[in-house]
Amino acid sequence: MGPLGGLEAFAGLALLFFLPGFTVARAVFPERRLRGPAGLRGAVELVVLSFVLSVGLTVLVGYLLLSASPGGFSASWGSPVLEATLAALVVVALAVGLVRGSYARVPPPSPVPEAPGEEGAFELTRELDRLRAEKVRLMARRRSVADRPQEAEALRREIARLAGEEESLARRREADFEL
Repeated sequence: MGPLGGLEAFAGLALLFFLPGFTVARAVFPERRLRGPAGLRGAVELVVLSFVLSVGLTVLVGYLLLSASPGGFSASWGSPVLEATLAALVVVALAVGLVRGSYARVPPPSPVPEAPGEEGAFELTRELDRLRAEKVRLMARRRSVADRPQEAEALRREIARLAGEEESLARRREADFEL
């Protein structure tokens, strides 16, 4: 192995196991930074994501090259089609990341979270489940206090209130799915 052999091996390993995933991850998540209080965690997440994504992309590109070539392809130094394709992928992902601001000193703004009070479908379903469970619990309690009319009436009113709230949330959830 000559003096360039070690350098070639390092470049090949980086191209197969790190660079495609790193550039794609930076292009997809441009607002992520490796500095600040959560910098170490972000760096570990980025390294792991880069490795896993690179392995997946290498397998996918290899499969696509194998499927697209009528005689198949040889992933060897004599025919570096896989390496050239991965290098092109790295360049494209790097360009997309640069356009999106992944490598800028000031990060682009993070995606806007949902406004407070606007619940998604999961939160609405969870609230409906909570209301139904509370209603069932109160109905069982009302049966146990049937001999005390005042307490039974208070429970009946609370059950009616919960049923109305449940119906309102169910209508709201259904309205989200209408076109």
